[in-house]
Amino acid sequence: MESELYKYKKIGEIYVVSVMNHVELVSALTAFCKDMGIKGGSITGIGAVNSATLRMFDPKTKEYVDRTFSEQMEVANLTGNISLLDGETYLHVHIVLGKEDYTALAGHLLEATLSGAGEFVVQDFGYALERYRDKEIGLNMYKF
Repeated sequence: MESELYKYKKIGEIYVVSVMNHVELVSALTAFCKDMGIKGGSITGIGAVNSATLRMFDPKTKEYVDRTFSEQMEVANLTGNISLLDGETYLHVHIVLGKEDYTALAGHLLEATLSGAGEFVVQDFGYALERYRDKEIGLNMYKF
């Protein structure tokens, strides 16, 4: 199956997803999860991007610090989870990016633009995982 953002194949409760070139990655994966009705699950993947905005959480200020990198980079690893926050699809994704000089960048992925392939495996838990905003910690935590 295919949309303008991605192509996919479903195998049991696992989806193999190819995000289209030059598409913003987090938006495409979020749209995929919404389209498939996935409310709890996990995502892993590899690929290449030419721009990425990463965030690091500062526990002292309870704020994220964002930094954008604009160069061709390999997605050495993308790992994340799918849940609901205030009833909306919420992806919590971390990424490791390999640079041309073979150094790596890592952090929480805010957004990235694919430049080459983007290959992902999405597992649907078949269960809605919900989150809430923990004001003391400053993060969105699982609500069990």
